Amino acid sequence: MALLLRHSRKLQRVRGVLDYERGSIARHFSASTCSTAVKEDGVSSSSVHGDYGKKVGSSSIFQERLSGKGPSASKVSPREARGSYISKRMQISATGANSLFSCGQVVSVRQFSSGADLPAHEEIGMPSLSPTMTEGNIARWVKKEGDKVSPGEVLCEVETDKATVEMECMEEGYLAKIVCGDGAKEIKVGEIICITVEEEGDIEKFKDYKASSSASAAPPAESKPQSEAPEPKEEKKELSKAPEQKATKTGESGDRLFSSPVARKLAEDNNVPLSSLKGTGPDGRILKADIEDYLSSVAKDTKKEASAAPGLGYVDLPNTQIRKVTSNRLLQSKQTIPHYYLTVDSRVDKLIKLRSELNPLQEASGGKKISINDLVIKAAALSLRKVPACNSSWMNDFIRQYHNVNINVAVQTEHGLFVPVVRDADKKGLATIADEVKQLALRARDNSLKPSEYEGGTFTISNLGGPFGVKQFCAIVNPPQSAILAIGSAEKRVIPGAEGQFEVGSFMSATLSCDHRVIDGAISAEWLKAFKGYIENPTTMLL
Repeated sequence: MALLLRHSRKLQRVRGVLDYERGSIARHFSASTCSTAVKEDGVSSSSVHGDYGKKVGSSSIFQERLSGKGPSASKVSPREARGSYISKRMQISATGANSLFSCGQVVSVRQFSSGADLPAHEEIGMPSLSPTMTEGNIARWVKKEGDKVSPGEVLCEVETDKATVEMECMEEGYLAKIVCGDGAKEIKVGEIICITVEEEGDIEKFKDYKASSSASAAPPAESKPQSEAPEPKEEKKELSKAPEQKATKTGESGDRLFSSPVARKLAEDNNVPLSSLKGTGPDGRILKADIEDYLSSVAKDTKKEASAAPGLGYVDLPNTQIRKVTSNRLLQSKQTIPHYYLTVDSRVDKLIKLRSELNPLQEASGGKKISINDLVIKAAALSLRKVPACNSSWMNDFIRQYHNVNINVAVQTEHGLFVPVVRDADKKGLATIADEVKQLALRARDNSLKPSEYEGGTFTISNLGGPFGVKQFCAIVNPPQSAILAIGSAEKRVIPGAEGQFEVGSFMSATLSCDHRVIDGAISAEWLKAFKGYIENPTTMLL
């Protein structure tokens, strides 16, 4: 607005500019001033930020400025202005001025960084697409720079801590700048990834735009107009002296380390001693960038120490986001959950026979084939309904027992281990379970699972028998669940029959890993007994 309206002769003709009743405009764009537009009677006053417009809208300063007697700009204290509007600027086209003020009040305008001749734009940060997400990777951009975007359209694909999720646009506009390109790694939640604008003509102005790397480490510098009095500078000096005086009083040796809250939090999370760092901020203040530099140097030193012996060929494979999360969760599980394991062998001849009878019916109706794993899921779900104590979670102060039986099924992919969930598996038929499992497994291998398709499970099944021929293994409990079932392969064994005869039967090993805080040994044994009963007499699952 400052580029278009000048409080001189043009301001005296404000009635013609506003094309409405007599009004006045107070302009600013610094830390010590505010802008507002009001009608002559002050009833419909409004401000761009805060309640400043309400405080001054009815004062006589606006009438004085119409007559040319008032000051050139209205001012408020730096503290008030800083709380509502810090170093922001607006640009409004001449043709847009009439429409903006045609109703006698100011509408909200997008903000953008100070000190740059940039039009109104929106900085879009990395979203939090799952409850445990702290950072993400950009898999690929669906939209390109200069493309028009509309609400609901996919901007890019983000690799979260559990899956690759599509990020949708929330507002209409144009994608002016992609800050983090395809394949960008370890982008913190909230970090700027792209810029959008409302007008297509503004795209070129962001060609050389670069996001500030120290935006989160220190507050943005405040711009100061030429007419500003030296009072704010004196106040800044007083504010900067206050913590120093307080530090000398509270410190034991008279010295104290100064650090930003973000830097302290980052240091605590990574066990970095602040005393070993030298701050690069004002008065030796330790900033976020100092912590990041320290961590980067430590990582480089560690990599050098971990280098292979001379003469050995090797390749370093970067860890994907899903593998990092999986490793952290499994490590946490083994360190904090008291595991114990129970194994039972079940004869599966009748199960195999039932499957061979059902699959021709499935093919005739156009359905998916039923696998042994589908029958195992159904048997486990019914066993959880019969022994609900195994369908629980440890919540520190209490044990939470779930009414829904949601079975996670482990699926190994080239991207890592995924566990999509079959909800209410105890209430679904075998055909429905078979269809859902195959669709979920396909989306897992395509790395396109949605959060709703892998969250909310109460029990997990991992099968290494059918696909890989593993006889028996022990799985790690998937927190916050309290049990996981490991299925081995079926093998033929010779068993004694009647009257000294022998027969051959197929047996499958199943190992239940339990959290002893939640499930006692007798309870898990009862669950395995129910599971074995359903496997050896599968027709009871159809009742």
